[in-house]
Amino acid sequence: MSLLGMGNPLLDISVEVDTKVLDKYELKAGDAILAEEKHQPLFGELVKMPEVQFIAGGATQNTIRVAQWMLQQPGATAYMGCVGKDANGEKLAQACSTDGVKALYMVDSSTPTGTCATLITGIERTLCTNLDAANNYKVEHCKEPANWKVVQGAKIVYSAGFFATVAPAAIKAAAEEKAKDGGIYCMNLSAPFLMQVPPFKAVFVETMPYVDFLFGNETEALTWAETEGWESTDLKFIATRLSLIPGAKSRKRTVVITQGSEPTIVCNNGKITEHPIIALPKEKLVDTNGAGDSYVGGFLAGLVKGLPAEECCKAGAYAASVIVQQSGCTFPAKPDYKI
Repeated sequence: MSLLGMGNPLLDISVEVDTKVLDKYELKAGDAILAEEKHQPLFGELVKMPEVQFIAGGATQNTIRVAQWMLQQPGATAYMGCVGKDANGEKLAQACSTDGVKALYMVDSSTPTGTCATLITGIERTLCTNLDAANNYKVEHCKEPANWKVVQGAKIVYSAGFFATVAPAAIKAAAEEKAKDGGIYCMNLSAPFLMQVPPFKAVFVETMPYVDFLFGNETEALTWAETEGWESTDLKFIATRLSLIPGAKSRKRTVVITQGSEPTIVCNNGKITEHPIIALPKEKLVDTNGAGDSYVGGFLAGLVKGLPAEECCKAGAYAASVIVQQSGCTFPAKPDYKI
């Protein structure tokens, strides 16, 4: 098993809405937030809409499913997170099984499976998440002998930053294990609010010495710089500085910053390179929400194969270009791309 994801498994409740729905629940277009009390009626409202779709989601789970799709190699990937003992949890397990990902879920019988309200306005997606069971993941689950064997056997372990809100102890255990056994630990900044809330930011700061590959988009990179007081909006400078944060490993950190339709910035140990994405005409864009997760999925698939960053970026750009033409993080049976 080459690649292990650890994160928050969610079932996406995806539906096209009028911007009035965003206004009603005080949501900003394109946001990714955790649901508050005022957002709770939204979930029931969406489920009753005629065009509603239920899609396997959660940032890390999406990335691992895309990586597995790119690799087309049975048993290459696994995923850990917490679901409820309910129909939604079964739907997620089925989606992973169909995609060839080994789902090693912790099951919480007292809490429902997490859901993400995915509000579609044009090609913009607004995400409002009820973590529910996903919020209850415990480090003890990954340390169970059979699961710990998977952690130890993984060449690469990846978590989206959202996992920092749930299981800092699991992040720490996996990151330290990869430092010990020479494996690769990867993390994603994932959302500006994670860096703006001190306890969540502290998890990134504590984990950074163990991070071999750090992913993020331009907004997240700018937010990191702002919260660090770097007083710069130069993305190349920010990527450089992130790559040079002292590490606990001999391997030098690689920072990968995507910028929508602009070239991806990659910095390894202070050296910058830029890599084009695959530009698509606007009429082909169906759902840009999964672009970041799928880019990382393609990139990690390349990394599993031991490819250099340039080739990993090409694989990431291909994966993102396919997934943005689908609704939700879904994909054709096989990629038209050989890693």
